[in-house]
Amino acid sequence: METKTIQKQLETQPTTERLTGSEAIVRCLLAEGVKTLYGYPGGAIMPVYDELYKYQDKIHHVLTRHEQGATHAAQGYARISGEVGVAIATSGPGATNLITGIADAQIDSTPLVCITGQVASHLLGSDAFQETDIVGISTPVTKWNHQITKASEIPEVMAKAFYIARSGRPGPVLIDITKDAQFEEFDFSYQKCTAVRSYKAVPEVDETSLHAAAEIINNAKKPLIVWGQGVILGKAEAEFKAFIEKAGIPSAWTIMGVSAIPTEHPLNVGMVGMHGNYAPNKLTNECDVLIAIGMRFDDRVTGNLATYAKQAKVIHFEIDPAEVDKNVKTDVAVLGDAKVNLAKILPLIQKKEHPIWRRAFDDLYAIEYEKVIKNDLHPTKEGLTMGEVLKEINKQSNGEAAIVSDVGQHQMIACRYANFKQTKSNITSGGLGTMGFGLPAAIGAKMAAPEREVVCICGDGGYQMTIQELGTIFQQKAAVKIVVLNNDFLGMVRQWQQLFFDKRYASTEMTNPDFVAIAKGYYLNARRVTRRDELAEAVQEMMQSKEAYFLEVCVEKEDNVFPMIPTGASVSDIRLA
Repeated sequence: METKTIQKQLETQPTTERLTGSEAIVRCLLAEGVKTLYGYPGGAIMPVYDELYKYQDKIHHVLTRHEQGATHAAQGYARISGEVGVAIATSGPGATNLITGIADAQIDSTPLVCITGQVASHLLGSDAFQETDIVGISTPVTKWNHQITKASEIPEVMAKAFYIARSGRPGPVLIDITKDAQFEEFDFSYQKCTAVRSYKAVPEVDETSLHAAAEIINNAKKPLIVWGQGVILGKAEAEFKAFIEKAGIPSAWTIMGVSAIPTEHPLNVGMVGMHGNYAPNKLTNECDVLIAIGMRFDDRVTGNLATYAKQAKVIHFEIDPAEVDKNVKTDVAVLGDAKVNLAKILPLIQKKEHPIWRRAFDDLYAIEYEKVIKNDLHPTKEGLTMGEVLKEINKQSNGEAAIVSDVGQHQMIACRYANFKQTKSNITSGGLGTMGFGLPAAIGAKMAAPEREVVCICGDGGYQMTIQELGTIFQQKAAVKIVVLNNDFLGMVRQWQQLFFDKRYASTEMTNPDFVAIAKGYYLNARRVTRRDELAEAVQEMMQSKEAYFLEVCVEKEDNVFPMIPTGASVSDIRLA
């Protein structure tokens, strides 16, 4: 009996083999199922790159043109695939160049593992060449980080990194590894991490809160749902759809939540927030119950908190306890996984339709259509609008493309007007608002989902922040469709200057290069549109291309995005012009 027990223990224990720290890093990535990673080599990470060279048949390394591009590409990969994105860089400036993408991933709950090289451990703290305290620098913008100085630490730390990045509310993790640890040999074995003693990824379901929430929802006369990315991250789309259809509740989305249900769903009443739709914004302050699902009450959504939904009972479905009552006081908090809790509450919900309340949304949409939407999508003026470009992309893609947007006016237009039929279709920088996000994120998205059309919508400002990633597109043969909506301005800032600074356009007018010539310099098919009668044919040509394609559309220089809630105003004070 004792012999059998010992034999069973030996069989379950992982086998060991003698490896260097750098090869161990690669083997850890393989054990976690990583097939693609994005990065830029340098001295302090060179041993890992040497091992990656030996494993080219198993892991595809994508050489971006800047480390920021690596993190954004990893974000795009993670957002469309639902897997952990991986980025790698050297020490010093290589590591610090990752920070913007890491911060973006932190606030938008994107699972990333970032690996940086570091100077040898005996040089730490000596201001050695290309030494920076990247653990200290990244601490405020990571879910967890760790510095490895001994090769023997690598398996446990890497396993923990992937577990923390993907579990619960996802986020970025940074692992910094000294150069001597990369060279050091040790006995390697790997076990995936399934729990961390000091870290509870998902709160336990509280049946009492589910029943309390159901009672409030069943008694509501004018309920409104606002959902965010938590529905998508929790893979709760089917449960969410069943919930809103049974309850008959009008449902609005944050820009991170869009595409969880189809755009054309009858209970989808549009976007909330600064440039959201008229009806859900205005009726937020008229509903009697506000149900927030997988969203964090960002200031761009709530406007003035002193006037936000004060008349309503608030129910908050949330995986992160730190977000509950942080901005908006809740009456009932339903903590835990959205997929689990929506499935559990469904039998407790009464079947309802709320026809009079839903008609209020239709009436306000009609007002917005006449004052805003019609002019955006069916303009009669000479100049092209951003909205009609999105309308044509919807037509040519049949609403099946993944839209990756940069940050600015074009982002708001893309979020407002893109049609989506499947989840994980809108990839944008929400919380940080990172100009330069779009182009590299589109690369990652296309590589994660090569079967899908990926259309990158950029403005002329943000596009130039990471324009060098056209080189990555060319080298990788990534068939991304790039649309630059060029108004020769930093459009969103210009809009604010027009409305709130008496048209003092301080440092917002752009003198732009020949974008088509630059794209052709990177061997991309490219075209410029300046007239309405050219648009449909140009978009069709782009969408039918089997290769990467660049399309510049010259739009009106001083068009504004409406509706708009000025900063600090109530969501009820939404402007239509």
